[in-house]
Amino acid sequence: MTRRATGLFLGLFLFLCYQATLAAQETRTGEIEYQPAENEAIVPEQFHLDAHTFPFEQTPVETVSKKIEISNVTFPSPVETPYENNNTVYCEYFRPKGEGPFPGVVVLHILGGDFDLSRLMCREFSYNGIASLFVKLPYYGPRATPGEERKMISTDPKEMVEGMTQAVLDIRRAGAWLGAQEEVDANQLGITGISLGGITSALAATAEPRFKKIGLLLAGGDIGQIGFDSEEFSEIGKQWLENGGTREELIELVRPVDPVTYGKNVHGRKIIMFNAKSDELIPKACPESLWKSFGEPEITWWAGGHVTSGRFIFDGLGRLVEFFQPDGS
Repeated sequence: MTRRATGLFLGLFLFLCYQATLAAQETRTGEIEYQPAENEAIVPEQFHLDAHTFPFEQTPVETVSKKIEISNVTFPSPVETPYENNNTVYCEYFRPKGEGPFPGVVVLHILGGDFDLSRLMCREFSYNGIASLFVKLPYYGPRATPGEERKMISTDPKEMVEGMTQAVLDIRRAGAWLGAQEEVDANQLGITGISLGGITSALAATAEPRFKKIGLLLAGGDIGQIGFDSEEFSEIGKQWLENGGTREELIELVRPVDPVTYGKNVHGRKIIMFNAKSDELIPKACPESLWKSFGEPEITWWAGGHVTSGRFIFDGLGRLVEFFQPDGS
């Protein structure tokens, strides 16, 4: 075979391999049947979801890992807002290779919208046999609308209530999608997140009975108090007072999205908390309130502030890997 013929043969071979790779990465579509949990009666009314089906798309993402597979997953939000981008829920699925069944965990991100930390958590979970679904919250990432200032956590408390309510409903669908995957044990589902992701995880857990395990990092309750006592969020309380509102009115307004309001819903489940002793964003009284409301579960107090406690994250992540392992393992 001449050098030219060899080159053509090699080129054809590589082209066919490329075509095969594209075929393997084709988007998978389908529908998920959502059925309310047996104890749906405990779910707050604003978070109820009746039985229904919803479509999804799943597209593989190229990775060199020999232990996990990654894909992008999208499905419609149960809430339709005036912002089209926000009406689709975007997720990243980290699947351990193998048949399973694997436990599953929903992972939520921090306030700043830096997704790398959530992806790190998902990779660590999946490398250790835990299927992980990273969910992007309302108005974050691809859900944001260019030129629009609307955010999930807004200086307008009414918008914040709307955003967090949508987040919980999105997460309920995300949990249903994760539990429906044939490699996932639907009876071994959990949820976790850091900071805003932790607060939202706590709230979503009170509204989704299927989450049997709850891992909360740098989270807190009494979120109305955060708007006045936190160095980061005091502008919310300041603007509220300047507009003629009272502290008590703000606290009452956000009560429907405060996990402390429904703490009894998670009693009896497995819960672990990690908090900072000198947290400047979430004052210590707030995680203490959440801890009491959730039945005084295991809690670790890190020596540091909200940001400086980052040096303990890998310790916390290692403990979460153990926490989310299947019961009896």
